[in-house]
Amino acid sequence: MLEDAAGIRRVVLACGTVDLRKGIDGLSMIIGDKYQQNPFEKGTLFLFCGRRSDRIKGLLWMGTGFLLLYKRFESGSLSWPRNTTEAAEITEEEFNYLMLGLNPLDPKIKQVAPESTY
Repeated sequence: MLEDAAGIRRVVLACGTVDLRKGIDGLSMIIGDKYQQNPFEKGTLFLFCGRRSDRIKGLLWMGTGFLLLYKRFESGSLSWPRNTTEAAEITEEEFNYLMLGLNPLDPKIKQVAPESTY
């Protein structure tokens, strides 16, 4: 959907936590300084998650300016990779896992046992 409209060819997760109060300038500085990536790489969507795992921000260079994206999940939360301070490139399938609320780098589906009705 968004990938087709915006020409996204690559998605990069900023693992760990980021202060989501930051805007375009602050997030682009994090991309360059902390993750040693180029924020001006056309077609690369950088995704960030704060302490509260129910919202994410995305930053995308469109060639003539930045597009800042924000998504808040109404119920539930994301399983965001927190154990590292590196940036991780994810595939389209892993991006779909993320949008379902799963950790794209380690998707686990919980086994559920039905409750006894006796």
